[in-house]
Amino acid sequence: MDRQYAEQYRELHQRHWWWRCRESLILRTLDQISHDQPLDSERQILDVGCGDGLFFDQLARFGRVSGIEPDRDLVDPQGPHSERIHIGLLDSAFSTEKPLDWILMLDVLEHMNQPSVSLQQARKLLRGGGKLIVTVPAFNCLWTRHDEINHHQTRYRIGRLKQLVSDHGFVVESSRYFFHWTFPVKLLIRLKESLRSGDAQPPRVPSRPVNWVCHLFSVIEQRLLGRLPVPFGSSILLVARRLAEEVEENVNPPSVDE
Repeated sequence: MDRQYAEQYRELHQRHWWWRCRESLILRTLDQISHDQPLDSERQILDVGCGDGLFFDQLARFGRVSGIEPDRDLVDPQGPHSERIHIGLLDSAFSTEKPLDWILMLDVLEHMNQPSVSLQQARKLLRGGGKLIVTVPAFNCLWTRHDEINHHQTRYRIGRLKQLVSDHGFVVESSRYFFHWTFPVKLLIRLKESLRSGDAQPPRVPSRPVNWVCHLFSVIEQRLLGRLPVPFGSSILLVARRLAEEVEENVNPPSVDE
C-alpha cells in the first residue's frame, strides 16, 4: 500500500462512506451466518490483512478475534489490539492454537501474486465447516489509478473468484456484486484517466455533503437490490465453507499457483 495512503487509512476507515457501507454489509452477513450457525464455544476468528485491527471491536461480538498483517508499519505497537496481531503472511509458516471458525479476507486477495498460498493455508486453519468471507474489487474494466496506488494485482469477476476458492477445497455458499451504482462512475473515471495523464492520488474523505450522498446511495441500493442477483458492481462479497473432513479426503487441492 502506498505510504501516504496507509497513513490516512484510519480516517478513511472511520469516516469514508465506502468503508462505512462495506462494514455494514459485512456485519449483516456475519449476523446471518452467526444466526444460522450458532456455537456452544467461543468462535475463533482471524482477520487477514487486518491493519491496526480497526475492525476488531465490531467483530468481537461474534467471538475471539485475532489478525495477521504483512505490513509492520500499519500496526501501532502501542495500539489496543497489537498483541493479537501477527506480523507476517498467511502462509505455511503461520499457525493458530485452535482451529478457526471464520477467516475474513476483506479486500486482500487482489493484492496477492499467489493467492493460492493463502487460500491453502486458510483451508488448513479452518475447522471442517468453517467459513471463509471474502471481499474483492470487481471487473478489470474498472481498473483505475486507485488500483495502482493500492498495489492491486487484479480485479475479479464472480466466476473467476468462485473457481479460485472452489479449487482450494471450499464450497461457495453465496456470492454477489455490490456497490452497483459505482460501476458507471468508475467507468467514467477510467475514461477520464485514459484522456488525461497524471499521477495517482490517495483517496480522501470527501466533503460532508458528498460523503453523505454517496453513503445514502449505497444504503438505498442495499435495501432495494441487496437480495437481487445484479450482474455488476465494483466489489464482490463471497461466503464459502471448508469441506468437512470426511468429504475432504477425496479432494486433492491444487499445488501453489500452478
